[in-house]
Amino acid sequence: MFTGQLPFSTHADRPYIALAPMEGLMDHHLRDLLTRVGGIDHCVTEFIRVTQQVYPAKVFRRYCPELLNGGKTPAGTPVHVQLLGSDPELMAANARKAAMLGAPAIDLNFGCPAKTVNKSQGGAVLLQYPDLLARITSAVRAAVPAHIPVSAKMRLGFADKELALDNARALASGGIQWLTVHARTKTEGYKPPAYWDWIARIKETTDIPVIANGEIWTPQQARQCMAESHSDLIMIGRGLVAVPDLALQIKADHGLLSHNAHHWQQHLEMMQALIPCLAHLPEKAQTDRLKQWLHYFSLQSLEIRAVFEKVKRQRSLQDFFNSLAETSADVAANPPNASDYKAYQHQGF
Repeated sequence: MFTGQLPFSTHADRPYIALAPMEGLMDHHLRDLLTRVGGIDHCVTEFIRVTQQVYPAKVFRRYCPELLNGGKTPAGTPVHVQLLGSDPELMAANARKAAMLGAPAIDLNFGCPAKTVNKSQGGAVLLQYPDLLARITSAVRAAVPAHIPVSAKMRLGFADKELALDNARALASGGIQWLTVHARTKTEGYKPPAYWDWIARIKETTDIPVIANGEIWTPQQARQCMAESHSDLIMIGRGLVAVPDLALQIKADHGLLSHNAHHWQQHLEMMQALIPCLAHLPEKAQTDRLKQWLHYFSLQSLEIRAVFEKVKRQRSLQDFFNSLAETSADVAANPPNASDYKAYQHQGF
């Protein structure tokens, strides 16, 4: 039985905002940057795929270097370790190891929609088997020390939503302390809309806290999500990468603090702050990663979108930086017109 304290139980002010794990993107460098900006209450690592062994400490620390800092980012934000797999005993043994290494919480991934992950019986594919979900969570909860919370993340289903409530009940029966729900099925992927009203239905059928996730790009969408899901606990992924101060904007919208939204040029400066973190990579990999970050930043900014369109074809780091500086100056002098980017208007332009 869990004997500890939930991370949001001491937060009287809501909404409580968690930073979502994003495989291949949300590494410790980006967690560091975003938690330094502020407004994020906890983070979750990229998933550690559990297949055939109990991993050595170095693997957990590679995914979560914050374990060497008391399980927190340099800004002091707790980082929960996420595991993905289908074998109850192996999941339990790896969860026990992560807890021993200092993970403040263990999260179980039943939401990843990636084909390669689903083919190996991980992530959202397990939403077809409620009994297995219960066995995995029960085994993990029994293996993890009683004072450390165990949570799970799920989608509304695999091909459809028929088992959404059954899956939620199965996970709750396994003893988790809270459930995060991405309000779409695997087949719906990341296409709008997110079905936040289903989260309210899940809350009605379980007796544990539920964190709402999916399609939150603006403070207004956060309010709508909270209203439809009946939850003041939310998790944001792409929205926080696109708008690094989104958590602060949301909390300011609820009167919890004073904050003026960052200018697009401040977002570019944040991206450039990540450059030293890429020094260990080959030049092409550095350039590709910078383009990836710039693409996400462009999703909520017409100006950064205009910059991205100009620099995305650059191949060398030097050409990328030269084009970035030149194009940023041009965009500042000649702001783009929203009508040029109609394809992006559904995301908040």
